[in-house]
Amino acid sequence: MCGIIGYIGKKNALPILLEGLRRVEYRGYDSAGVATISEDKLHVTKKAGKVAELVELMDGNNSSSEIGIGHTRWATHGIPNDINAHPHWDCNQEIAIIHNGIIENFSSIKTKLQREGHQFETETDTEVLAHLIERFYQKTNDLYSAVRLSLLEVKGAYGLAIISTREPDKIIVARKGSPLVIGIGEGENFIASDAAAIIDHTRQVVYLEDGEVAEIRRDGFFTRDLIHDEEIDKEIEEITFDLEQIEKGGYEHFMLKEIHEQPESIRNTMRGRLLEEEGTAKLGGLDSVVEKIVNARRIILVGCGTSWHAGLVGEYMLEQYAQIPVEVEYASEFRYRNPILYKDDVVFFISQSGETFDTAAALQEAKQRGATCLGICNVVGSTIPRASNSGVYIHAGPEIGVASTKAFTSQLVALALITLMIARKKKTIRKDEGQQIVKELLSLPEKVAKVIEATTSQVRYIAEEFSDATNFLYLGRGYNFPVALEGALKLKEISYIHAEGYPAAEMKHGPIALIDHNMPVVCIAPKDSTYEKVLSNIQEVRVRNGRIIAVANHDDEEISKLSEHVIRIPQTLDFLAPILSIIPLQLLSYYMAVKRGCNVDMPRNLAKSVTVE
Repeated sequence: MCGIIGYIGKKNALPILLEGLRRVEYRGYDSAGVATISEDKLHVTKKAGKVAELVELMDGNNSSSEIGIGHTRWATHGIPNDINAHPHWDCNQEIAIIHNGIIENFSSIKTKLQREGHQFETETDTEVLAHLIERFYQKTNDLYSAVRLSLLEVKGAYGLAIISTREPDKIIVARKGSPLVIGIGEGENFIASDAAAIIDHTRQVVYLEDGEVAEIRRDGFFTRDLIHDEEIDKEIEEITFDLEQIEKGGYEHFMLKEIHEQPESIRNTMRGRLLEEEGTAKLGGLDSVVEKIVNARRIILVGCGTSWHAGLVGEYMLEQYAQIPVEVEYASEFRYRNPILYKDDVVFFISQSGETFDTAAALQEAKQRGATCLGICNVVGSTIPRASNSGVYIHAGPEIGVASTKAFTSQLVALALITLMIARKKKTIRKDEGQQIVKELLSLPEKVAKVIEATTSQVRYIAEEFSDATNFLYLGRGYNFPVALEGALKLKEISYIHAEGYPAAEMKHGPIALIDHNMPVVCIAPKDSTYEKVLSNIQEVRVRNGRIIAVANHDDEEISKLSEHVIRIPQTLDFLAPILSIIPLQLLSYYMAVKRGCNVDMPRNLAKSVTVE
């Protein structure tokens, strides 16, 4: 996802912009640029590559400006190069614009503007907006009005920031489908796509909603509705996380830091939500809808990527313990296939960022069809929680690494809490069973810490041994089939090794043909209800000379006879086992990537939050 930063005040804007761009580097990008205004001129510098290359290009630039915008781009229209990097400008180089999102009807608008004499320099959809604004600016002589009128002709998604040399005392911003936050200071204001970019300047923020346009000055701002141009009162909110939480804290990479943070992030997800005596969970965010969930015809879990994998585990949990039919949907498919929804359906939308475009769009589709829509998200104040009827925050803390780790385990814990709450309400589990589940949940942080401590050296050794592999197969059954999918995804994301996750029994229906002495096969085999079946599957791999890496419990001697490597994890309840079994697979993908020299925190072609289709 692209990053946006903007400043207007009395300080020199350039250092603030560059530092803000560094803060949003984790989101993924391929070029960066800034635009400032000084001496009634627009100054634009942009460069393909990393922010550090932009900074190097600007070395020695002593110009001072009190207004500016900056951008990190993730290419959609136009290859990643200097020309296509943001900001873009109009014919007269009076207007500069940065944009997250996609303008779907840019081609038809561009054709019309070219007929009117506008000259284009880039392959991007964003440049069309700069010229469209120029067109209306000539008629209105007011930047806010020109932006608003332009957006009424636009189809697509956007988070926008625009400045002009003709009105150097304001920044115009607008949002539809791509997050934007206004930071409130004293005699200065900020804009950003991510609060992390401005947290060292202010904690007072206002979140823009879809269909809102704002004009920001040094001493204040106003927000209006795009369609009706009516002013909107906005509530100022407080950023709750600390700057230290988005720093590496001595770790080589954010991903490694976040793996090690999981004992605490899991503890935070459970904090204040478990009632030990009653053997249940209390989730305040669901109080108003708990009866709807209990009496739901079915529950649908919607997500993308890692969040979809968490939903698969949640499906098994809810069906086993709450005895409610559950379906798990890819958000990108759900929103386009004309889904059948009933008013007594409950739909949970799972997203770490709360900004995932497909998931947010699926939520709107479900709301229009009358279903109860609930969020399971990490980022407070993000789009999905605000659009949901209610929901649960996972409180995992900021997750900077593109490959999700602590958010996944916290999502699993949140789903376990929801399952426990519903099952106890429905009396599908007894009080003593609930008390045992609470006890096991409370033991998870310590068990996760032990897994990290006990397995890191072994996993690093395994990674060195297999770092030249070109393919991996991950196998699991029951609750650990989604773990196989997630383990394979992690390896693909940051190590660039082809990997596939399968239900272990499905191996015989095709993938077994791939197994030979060059194929590492990761088998997730804790002693659960499917254990004996998984052992049989491991035997099938072994007789075909596959190289077996097993994740198993401490007391399992049998699996040692079948495997080349055994990574040990503690025993827990079957439905909580994925929270432990995923940890060594996260570490394996991390150390494989390090060994192969990959950019762990910013893997190629990926963005932290996907906010375009």
